[in-house]
Amino acid sequence: MDRIFAPYAPHHFRFRRIRSREVNIGGVPLGGDNPIRIQSMTTTDTMDTLATVEQSLRMVAAGSEYIRITAPSKKEAQNLAEIKKELRRRGCEVPLVADIHYTPNAAEIAARIVSKVRVNPGNYADKKRFQTLEYTDASYQAELERIYERFSPLVKICKEEGTVMRIGTNHGSLSDRIMSRYGDTPQGMVESAMEFVRICEDHGFYDIVISMKASNPQVMVQAYRLLMQNMQQRSMVYPTHLGVTEAGEGEDGRIKSALGISTLLLDGIGDTVRVSLTEDPEHELPVAQFLIDHVIAQANQLRELPLETEQEVPLPFDPFSFKRQERIELQNLGGDQVPRVVADIRHHCATPDTLGEVGYTYVPALDKYNFSDIASDYVYLGDQLPVYDLPGGLKRVFDYPTWHLLSDRERSFPLYETPGAFLSAKTRSDQVNFVRVSRDTLAEVLAQPAAFGQVSFVLHSAEPLPSYDWRYLVYRLHEAGLHQPVILQLSLPEAAFSYFSDEGLPEYVRISEEAKTQLALASNGSTLLVDGLVDGLWIDRADHTRVRTAFGMLQLARLRITKTEYISCPSCGRTLFDLQETTARIRKRTEHLKGVKIGIMGCIVNGPGEMADADYGYVGVGPGKISLYRGQEVVKRNVQTAEAVDALIDLIREDGKWVEPAGSQSEAKVASA
Repeated sequence: MDRIFAPYAPHHFRFRRIRSREVNIGGVPLGGDNPIRIQSMTTTDTMDTLATVEQSLRMVAAGSEYIRITAPSKKEAQNLAEIKKELRRRGCEVPLVADIHYTPNAAEIAARIVSKVRVNPGNYADKKRFQTLEYTDASYQAELERIYERFSPLVKICKEEGTVMRIGTNHGSLSDRIMSRYGDTPQGMVESAMEFVRICEDHGFYDIVISMKASNPQVMVQAYRLLMQNMQQRSMVYPTHLGVTEAGEGEDGRIKSALGISTLLLDGIGDTVRVSLTEDPEHELPVAQFLIDHVIAQANQLRELPLETEQEVPLPFDPFSFKRQERIELQNLGGDQVPRVVADIRHHCATPDTLGEVGYTYVPALDKYNFSDIASDYVYLGDQLPVYDLPGGLKRVFDYPTWHLLSDRERSFPLYETPGAFLSAKTRSDQVNFVRVSRDTLAEVLAQPAAFGQVSFVLHSAEPLPSYDWRYLVYRLHEAGLHQPVILQLSLPEAAFSYFSDEGLPEYVRISEEAKTQLALASNGSTLLVDGLVDGLWIDRADHTRVRTAFGMLQLARLRITKTEYISCPSCGRTLFDLQETTARIRKRTEHLKGVKIGIMGCIVNGPGEMADADYGYVGVGPGKISLYRGQEVVKRNVQTAEAVDALIDLIREDGKWVEPAGSQSEAKVASA
């Protein structure tokens, strides 16, 4: 087996964590051989000392190893001393981190109080007005010299005080200067951080942590990979802080976070994790720990894959720029088709009512099915023949011995348990044949690749963490010139979550079994989805939760749009309205608008930039005041909060994107039985 060359990761088929430089953050070291740390950020007003202390203690009880607090001005930075004093009085020694935007003088104050200070290079010394600027090499160098002078005082204080610094790039707040030279790209994100890193190094300061956050998991993953490649080439690997910023609330926020964070953990990247949810911060921490444990604990149980030769072959995709892998089109799989969902309903296919679990609701009075926007494209029935009529457009997959005996195969397709079974079969579909392949049966495919023309491969792994097996199978199929559609078989073992325990945590922050299922499925599928290597998801033991999760994974990986998407920040002391309550109100009024993306931002810091991916934005600009955006352009300023949701809907209506809700959360469609 040839060795896959990935310039940012030590191995692509097994877990090998990249060893970074260790930094000591208030007695809790990060990087090196230390565990991957978890953290969160307070949402209280930093001037409210007691509220901030109480929330910090709840975060610590939920597992937070660092406490981040916003310091938007000098007075908040100064009050960090009072917060620290009260926490220490209560016996809490957890290190504090100051979060800084726009205000160097606040950073310089905070750096003498806390153990770590986070700065955003996009707004520490630069401005963002969404202007395109023209620079000569000389004028650009002059700007770098200005930034050097502006940033150096903080570097000197951090070095003097032993304060660690996080250089935290945000995709949504790249400066106009960086955007003008590098564009809205992962390369621009990396260069934005490296400008500040080089200044630190020039002063002999190396206690640095770096982050590359974005609300789009694809962009976030590409930026971290590019950063890691850059650092390895420089022979100085600083610890990395992982997170999908503005991930949102509820299951969408958890799934989106799993897609981005787990992909990087599988690459061996990451020293600390923060999950950004539009919820109270203590709820973020068990989710972060679950994602870490899901990869790290299970990776230690994996069988080793075949030994590699010293011959290197390139990755079958560009890890720094998204493009779906080109595959031939069979039926409605591969090609330019959106990824499809196959639901295994063998365990509950006795009556028409059970199809409701996979998106089809039977209406006896009409003898018809209503189907939702997240209705499965195929159902897998194994060897069971339903005793009722299925929806007319629903495609069916049967085990080959059963399919072979069908008299009507118009919408039915065979599953062959192994490649060998396919090769020896007497009959095959002339449209598409599903062939299950694993690492143990891959050799049967590679021995006769030309025989698998009308095949969609269903990738199967018995490993508790199947991601590396799936990568191995996809890469080897591509290397053999096999470009047939690829489907991931998403399943969970019986003792699915034995590696994770939250029993010692407060009961109200513990993760439900449903949420664990969603996180595990999204984590397993993360790297194949984010890298565009998947043409479908096969859901074992399908039910409403698992099917909804599959469609959520496809939507949040930007592969298939089936619902409204909300890009909402996790709240902090800068937030100018109740984010959870506001997000719930906006969702209630707009969740039927399939394909519309709405950004909900508590303040202006990352608002317009992080909404680069959104169609509309709802941004706090002052007490009781909201500005509405179309893309990155503000179209209504200083709208009263009480009127803002109606004004947002009016804006959507003006653009012709509004439809009236059909009496339910999603507009139902009707299919003949």
